[in-house]
Amino acid sequence: MSKGHILIIDDEDQLRKLLSRLLTLEGYTLHEACNIKAAWKILEREDIHVILSDVKLPDGNGVELVQQIHIRYPEAETIVLTAYGNIADGVQAIKNSAFDYITKGDDNNRILPLVSKAMDKAHLQYRIRDLEKKIAGKYTFGSILGESPEIRAAVSLAEKVAPSGVTVLLLGETGVGKEVFAHAIHQGSQRRQQPFVAVNCSAFGKEILESELFGHIAGAFTGALKDKKGFFEEARGGTIFLDEIGEMAIELQAKLLRVLEAQEFYKVGESRPTQTDVRIIAATNRQLEEEIVAGRFRADLYYRLSAFQIALPSLNERQKDITLLAAWFVQHIAPKMNKRITGMTPAFLQALQQHSWKGNIRELRNVIERAVILTDADILDAAVLPLDFQQQSHTYAPTSLRLADMEKQHIIRVLAHAKGNKTRAAELMGIGLTTLYNKIKEYNIPAL
Repeated sequence: MSKGHILIIDDEDQLRKLLSRLLTLEGYTLHEACNIKAAWKILEREDIHVILSDVKLPDGNGVELVQQIHIRYPEAETIVLTAYGNIADGVQAIKNSAFDYITKGDDNNRILPLVSKAMDKAHLQYRIRDLEKKIAGKYTFGSILGESPEIRAAVSLAEKVAPSGVTVLLLGETGVGKEVFAHAIHQGSQRRQQPFVAVNCSAFGKEILESELFGHIAGAFTGALKDKKGFFEEARGGTIFLDEIGEMAIELQAKLLRVLEAQEFYKVGESRPTQTDVRIIAATNRQLEEEIVAGRFRADLYYRLSAFQIALPSLNERQKDITLLAAWFVQHIAPKMNKRITGMTPAFLQALQQHSWKGNIRELRNVIERAVILTDADILDAAVLPLDFQQQSHTYAPTSLRLADMEKQHIIRVLAHAKGNKTRAAELMGIGLTTLYNKIKEYNIPAL
């Protein structure tokens, strides 16, 4: 397996071939170019990790090339090959973002260690790039699943506010996906290249939360042995997501209000303010207007936070999305459990539809994960659901008394009992197999 791709740019064939052989023996994959034009063609088609470039090339200057490569391929590292005694070129190359420089014929012992260090750095930068792409893809608005009008309306609002930089307040029950929305808003903003920091305000006591949010200086309190950056400092230039903002102590709310109004805060134990530049997205499952009346939340902070509110629907309000979400969880959870799950029985889906999802999407994910762990089949059946799901399935009271609706539910139950065997199901119901197939088509009953 190759240790990485290296491009050598030099018009001296003998030197280029010598370096190429040397580095090939070390396990690298080598590419060669005798001029800048040929180099760009290779860079466009290959993921090059390290470039070794001469300063004087037939069609340009290697020092200037370093800067151009860094702009177009920031993950790659460049080492410049300078003429003997020409330190100025090397220094300028480093200013232009080169990793380092080597003097031809004088630094032969440095080549392998230097290439190894540059390769390690390039690999790390490529991994960071790939991770950022993965995260960005995971948290786009397109990744928010759901076809119900309620969730699409919330997504539409979030898409509109994302580029504005305005403070956003996300409202909704626990488990509805508020952090997913916060991530998507960040990714849709001008701050997407900067940090996204998520803080659960209910996870810390008042004193600890103050230190975590704003940082402290050494000696500020017992145990503060050195200066510490807070989340607001870590998120500089980016977005900070304050989840469960309604749990924040009212004394800290005044400090948060100062950040919103003046973009500055005081570290614990410090008398000088620290400037910051962050976008705040807050979220709560509480009714903040009621908290204001009770004296537990500042009205002025609420009005600053709620410049743009988005109410996220509960899972019970978007029941038509349950099947879609369940299928997505199965698709992503099963491979991690080394399971091959091809579908869900009608009885399984019916039980999901009938359940009251107090824990919302988070609860649904946990239920699917449990079902995947327990099943020995390639189709999820109601038998692998928690007991309360199965009990409510048996005691189900139909929401409709229309004969067609009740007949459909009866067919679904019998099919589930017969484990999808239509011949057996038809026998149990005392009807012909052709009649059963016609009913399945008429009622659009999902196939097992």
